[in-house]
Amino acid sequence: MSLKILVAEDEAITLKHIVYTLEKEGYAVTGVSNGTDAASRIAAEDFDIVITDIKMPGMDGLSLLAMVKEKSPDTEVVIITGFGSIESAVGAMKKGAAEYVTKPFNLDELIVKITKIKGKKRIEHENRALKVTLGLDRQYPFVAKSRMMKRVVEVIGSITNSDCNVLLTGESGVGKGLVAKLIHHSSNRKNRSFLGLNCAIFSEELLASELFGHEKGAFTGAVTSKKGLIEVADTGTLFLDEIAEMSPSLQAKLLKVIEDHEFIRVGGTRPIRVDIRLIAATNQNLSNLIREGKFREDLFYRLNVMDIYIHPLRERKGDIVPLCEHFLAKYEKKEHKQISGISKEAMDILQSYGFPGNVRELENIIERAVILEKTPTIHPESLPQSLKLFDVGTIDPNRVRTIDELNREYAEKILDFVDHNRSKAAELLGISRTSLWRILKRQD
Repeated sequence: MSLKILVAEDEAITLKHIVYTLEKEGYAVTGVSNGTDAASRIAAEDFDIVITDIKMPGMDGLSLLAMVKEKSPDTEVVIITGFGSIESAVGAMKKGAAEYVTKPFNLDELIVKITKIKGKKRIEHENRALKVTLGLDRQYPFVAKSRMMKRVVEVIGSITNSDCNVLLTGESGVGKGLVAKLIHHSSNRKNRSFLGLNCAIFSEELLASELFGHEKGAFTGAVTSKKGLIEVADTGTLFLDEIAEMSPSLQAKLLKVIEDHEFIRVGGTRPIRVDIRLIAATNQNLSNLIREGKFREDLFYRLNVMDIYIHPLRERKGDIVPLCEHFLAKYEKKEHKQISGISKEAMDILQSYGFPGNVRELENIIERAVILEKTPTIHPESLPQSLKLFDVGTIDPNRVRTIDELNREYAEKILDFVDHNRSKAAELLGISRTSLWRILKRQD
C-alpha cells in the first residue's frame, strides 16, 4: 500500500531530511516550506498523511489541521512541535491529529509513527473494500439478492457483538472464505488480524507447524524457531478452511486451544496463551465423518456454536445477475476494457447453467469473457464452449436426475473435453482436484 505524504516545515534542512528519509522508505512525498503553500496543495489534491510543523509562516499547523479535517477526514495529520509546545501538540491530538513528534526528533521515531498510521489505514482500506464488495453500504447487499444469501447476511449481523466460533458449510466455490472475512470485519475484532489456512493442502507435519509453530530442531529442516498462525492471530480471527481434512491428532490439539486458550509449539514444552476466534469451513458432511470416526464429535460441537450453510449458486439464481455485474466491473477495470454489459443471449446461457464450481466458476467465466470479448457487450461466443455441454434435457417424471448425478455427468463431459486432464478439468470447473475427485466418486 503506497501512501502520498505532504510535509510542511519552514526549516529547510529539516524539511530536506524528512523528505529524503520518507522517499527512501518508498513513500510519495511532497515538501513545502510554509502553511500557505501546504494549504494550496491540500486544496488541489488528496494526501494520505500530512506532516506539519505547528509554527509556520502564513498558516500555522493547527489551522492546517482544521483545514485537512474539513476537506478530507480520512487524511491523517502528524504534528511537529518544539519541546516547550507539547501542550499545543496534545491540543492538536484532541482536534484530530494522529501523532506528534517533538524537536529535535529522531527520524527513526517518525518512521515508526508513519508505519503505525500506514497499518491503520491498510486495515481501514480493507474494511472499506470488503463493505463495498459485499454491498454492506447499501440496504440490501448487491451480491445477496436471493433470499438464502440475505438470510446469511442477517445471521452475520446478529453475531456482530459475539466472539462465538462459527462453522461454515457448503460446496466448494460458494464463497465460504468471503463470508468468513465478512464475519471478521463485522465483529469487535475487525481491527485485528484475519488469517486463513487451507487444511487440505498440507501434510500432517506441515499443517502442525503452520498452525502451532515449532521450536528450533523440532524436526529436520527446523533450523530456527517459528510462530504458528494460532500465535500470530492472537486477539484476531483464524479461518480454517477444509477443516475435515485435519487429522484426529491435530483435531485434539485444536480442541485444547478452544477449551484452554493455550497450545504448545511443535517440539516445545512451554504453554503459550492466546485469544483467538475460530471460523471453520468444510464442504463435507461432518455428521457422517463423526459416525465414521474421522472427526471428533467434541470438536464439532465446539466449532458449531453458530452454523451457517451457504447454498450452491444453482439454488440461488437471483444472485447470478448481480454477481455477473460485480465480476464484469472488476475485470473490465483490470483488463483495461470498456464493456457495458452482457447480452441477453449470453445471460440466458449463464442463468440456465448449473455451475458445479459455484461462484468461483462464474468468476472464472466472466474473467475469460472480458479477456476475449472484442465488443462493448459480452456475447455467447466469448463464453466457454463447455457451457453448451451442460444440457439437462427433457425432464422425465419417471427418471428425475439428482444434482449429484448432473454434476458427475457434467464433470465427466468436461474430462472428455480436455482429454482426461484432471487438473485442466478442475481449473475449467473452478474447483480443486480434490473436489473433482469427490464429484466423480459419487455413485449413481
